[in-house]
Amino acid sequence: MSPWQNLPLWVTVLPLLGALFLLFVPKESRRTFELGALAFTVADFLLSIPLWFQYDRTSAAVQWAYSCEWIPSIGVRFSVGMDGISLVLLLLTTLLGFIVVWCSFTSILERHKEYYIWLLVMQFSMLGVFITQDMFQFYLFWELMLVPMYFLIAIWGGPQKLYAAIKLFLYTLAGSVLMLVAILAIYFLQFKTTGHYDMSIASFQAMAATVGAQSHTFQTLLAVAFFLGFAIKVPMFPFHTWLPDAHVEAPTAGSVVLAGVLLKMGTYGFLRFLLPIAPDATKELMPWFMTLAIIGVIYGALVAMIQKDMKKLVAYSSVSHLGLCMLGIFALNPNGITGGILQMLNHGISTSALFLIVGIVYERRHTRLIAEYGGLSKTMPIYATVFLVMTMSSIGLPGLNGFIGEFAILQGAFQAAPWIAVVATTGIILGAAYMLWLYQRAMFGPINETNAKMADLNLREIAYFVPLLIAAFWIGLYPKPLLAILDKPVEKLVMQVNPSFYKQQPLTAAQREAAKRGMAAMAAPAQAGGHAEGHAETSHGGGE
Repeated sequence: MSPWQNLPLWVTVLPLLGALFLLFVPKESRRTFELGALAFTVADFLLSIPLWFQYDRTSAAVQWAYSCEWIPSIGVRFSVGMDGISLVLLLLTTLLGFIVVWCSFTSILERHKEYYIWLLVMQFSMLGVFITQDMFQFYLFWELMLVPMYFLIAIWGGPQKLYAAIKLFLYTLAGSVLMLVAILAIYFLQFKTTGHYDMSIASFQAMAATVGAQSHTFQTLLAVAFFLGFAIKVPMFPFHTWLPDAHVEAPTAGSVVLAGVLLKMGTYGFLRFLLPIAPDATKELMPWFMTLAIIGVIYGALVAMIQKDMKKLVAYSSVSHLGLCMLGIFALNPNGITGGILQMLNHGISTSALFLIVGIVYERRHTRLIAEYGGLSKTMPIYATVFLVMTMSSIGLPGLNGFIGEFAILQGAFQAAPWIAVVATTGIILGAAYMLWLYQRAMFGPINETNAKMADLNLREIAYFVPLLIAAFWIGLYPKPLLAILDKPVEKLVMQVNPSFYKQQPLTAAQREAAKRGMAAMAAPAQAGGHAEGHAETSHGGGE
């Protein structure tokens, strides 16, 4: 097995190796923990960059695939691989990984060993979700993510940290139980139908699609169970109430990870499981799903407008932005789904930066109340410039990353339901209102005397903003390479969940071929009748 053929696996395992290394470092060595965690996360990001160049953009298939026996008695294989959707989220995770470590150097003042170990374990679990091709592994990584986040909030959080951590735990656990019920239903039905167990994601999709086509009730129940499980994680309205508390009480790094990656697990789950596993039920329930998404867009924006706490304002903006992501995904067409994925990435960049921005002034003043600031553009000009760019990124200014995603979502939503696209536009306008109002109150006006001597960004703080600024401008000005990576996987997904979309317009030769490949891929696991024991399969991106 060539290391380059399994680069995603090495990228995933490296943070775990870092956590094991820190486990043997004496507790008194604070600097060793900081630099050690930073070294492992920077190395992880650098190791992930070649994946961008190796990925074969002409294929919708899972790449860098590796599969071997793990627990054959229950049909579990060690199976990993990625498509374009997984790849962009993996790169976002490794990018934010070293940023959250770097921003913690001055904000974490106690129990450094445990803190950095939990950060690295969380990085490992999040990356594992994106590369796994086995439902058993997916559920393990999904549940493992919850443990580090619970401790990050419960130990290093604010005054109400235990309340926020327990609320996060209970909400997420409830969603996980519902998802587990759906997984077990497919698992046992598969054995009843085929006489063997197989936990691979591909076989689950094929089995659920086959049985679901015969039983409308079964597919609808699957769709509802998966929807509730993932909607709590996103979170969609009305399952969002745990999110503001978690953000406000979490340390800055915890908020960055939560907004940047953890919430994307829910949207990723919709793309990877709900749509291909229950396509007919998803289409039938689409108006209800889109309605909940648009309520989240408007509700999140309206509540954000009345917030007095900067961090809580950004938290409610996440409810609105992720509602927009879900609106694009449930449009069930290429523009909407591509826009939803882009907005997942854009939200991870811009909202993570906004939480870092709030964390910086909190470290200096120990307050997040907007009324306590004012005139900061005069005392902190570099800070004000970064804040301005990320504010414009968040509201979708053309030329920055937020615009392309929002535009594609609205285009897709208009194709699916024009009236919903019109209402969604209102949410975007409200988003511009609350973000510009926040910036105006904090950066302009008379200088609060308490803030007159606040230090501007130092070199460390500037350095960890640079990659986020580069990403914001790059995606905004030249999104073509990113769109090329997403094109084939999105096309395959639309073929699975809404093939009638392509019947409404002429297909290109490439789209017809993709349809044939998609149907063949769905049929193959059911025809194969299981995997040979002890057999390992490998494949890699076209760049090798």
